Amino acid sequence: MKKDLMLPEYLFEISWEVCNKVGGIYTVVSTKARTLSEVEGLNTIYIGPDLWKEKENPLFTEDKRLWSAWRKSLSDEKLTVRCGYWEIPGRPKVILVDYTGYMADKDAIYGELWNDFAVDSLHGYGDYDDSMIFGYSVGRVIESFYKKVVKKGKAVVQAHEWQSGGAALYIKKNLPEVGTIFTTHATSIGRSIASNGKPLYDYFEGYNGDQMAAELNVQSKHSVEKQTAHNVDCFTTVSDLTARECEQLIERKIDVVLENGFEKDFVPSGAAFTSKRKKARELRIRAVEALTGTKIGDDALLIGLGGRMEMRNKGIDLFLQAMRGLRDQKELDRDIIAFIDVPAWMDTAREDLCERLAQTDAEWDTPLENPFITHKLHNTNEDAVVCAIRSLGLDRIDGSRVKVVYVPCYLNGSDGVFNMNYYDALIGNDLSVYPSYYEPWGYTPLESVAFRIPTITTNLAGFGLWVNSLLGRQGELNDGVEVIERTDSNYFEMSDVITKTICTFAAQNKKDVDAIRKKAAKIADKALWKCFILNYFNAYDHALRQAEKRKDL
Repeated sequence: MKKDLMLPEYLFEISWEVCNKVGGIYTVVSTKARTLSEVEGLNTIYIGPDLWKEKENPLFTEDKRLWSAWRKSLSDEKLTVRCGYWEIPGRPKVILVDYTGYMADKDAIYGELWNDFAVDSLHGYGDYDDSMIFGYSVGRVIESFYKKVVKKGKAVVQAHEWQSGGAALYIKKNLPEVGTIFTTHATSIGRSIASNGKPLYDYFEGYNGDQMAAELNVQSKHSVEKQTAHNVDCFTTVSDLTARECEQLIERKIDVVLENGFEKDFVPSGAAFTSKRKKARELRIRAVEALTGTKIGDDALLIGLGGRMEMRNKGIDLFLQAMRGLRDQKELDRDIIAFIDVPAWMDTAREDLCERLAQTDAEWDTPLENPFITHKLHNTNEDAVVCAIRSLGLDRIDGSRVKVVYVPCYLNGSDGVFNMNYYDALIGNDLSVYPSYYEPWGYTPLESVAFRIPTITTNLAGFGLWVNSLLGRQGELNDGVEVIERTDSNYFEMSDVITKTICTFAAQNKKDVDAIRKKAAKIADKALWKCFILNYFNAYDHALRQAEKRKDL
């Protein structure tokens, strides 16, 4: 760490995903916590929404002794907070905020935001109210804590995503001595353009964020995001890819890029790694045999794609198109199973599949109905993945060595079929494919290489661009990560590239595969938090120096 960097004594890190596992931001904030806990003189306090209230939150342990004097002095009757510890490595201190008391005042709060920062809340819908009132309530909590506990110490507030933007704006107005950081993990308008099937990249320089927000009905989210970005001391994002997007659509240059790191404590080693990998392969292959009524070879190549249900943005459509092309390859001499581990509107585990799996030594020669899905859905015929599988003919058991299996549930250890968590399933894969169209960073390919699983990603993922910069050239699968060059117009070309890469990989011998696996792990080691944390220190320094300037005004 540079000796001349100014660091805070108190860091308030705000996210809707603190003690609330939703997506990638949870991984960012939670895995970084232990690294920050080791920084001498830094008191990090995480703040999130109290969504569990009377129910037990397995990620949070309340401690009524923690800051008890401050909590008793919190005279705001509309605010309720619980203090305790986040049950992750490092057990950081947490304040959970029940923001619902201020819901009745939302119109007045929105009026203030308009008058102070020109935030347009007129078009808010869905989760907008909850997020904005959460942000406002958190601002009031930090204000009270700073005045009664921190007092004159150096402090920084880091707000993640537009859901926390209101907190950063509140602090900017009411605690000008506190440095503010806003981190957008994906712009709301960029994601909307991509999700609505519009060509984000071919006409990138022609897009106006405000105009597109109105067209796509995301004006209010875009407004708070944009105004927060323009008013905080330090504006950050997670990749050079999204930095370019912010400059075009939010009209504000990024001050610091904060790449997403991780810790390796969830990756087993030695005999434990070998054992977990063997178990995962056996369980997953057995389930496929029960579904399809076919015997799968022990040397089957297991390919995985996981993440959020976004057909185009996450490249699920392109993945399936590549699997369709793979079925036409005549030279395959081993079975290939492609797993799509993407949570959807799941009902329950399939009874017919569970009955078969309960038959320990049984073998089957007839497929189940819909032999491509492990769980029942509430909306099977409308589900995007199911529709794509059927339209591409990937639902047929017709002698092909390529099988596609859709696992539409959270792999949390109690799904009813595999009963293992995501990482314990992931470790059994031989290759992963994440052909994203819109991916500000990309934790899923990073997690894969951490488990020594070679991966295919794209130049439209922040992680893919980072790999290219690390290697000094375009990544190839022999490097551990292949980075394909996606555009708005080369969908089928990239499908063929993925198909050919899989065929080549499937034909490689064990020695060559082991070498690729080792290279994948080495790339993962370059993305540990100890490698990226200096960027956060730079952001804290930037925010504090801007706050220092205000003291002289």
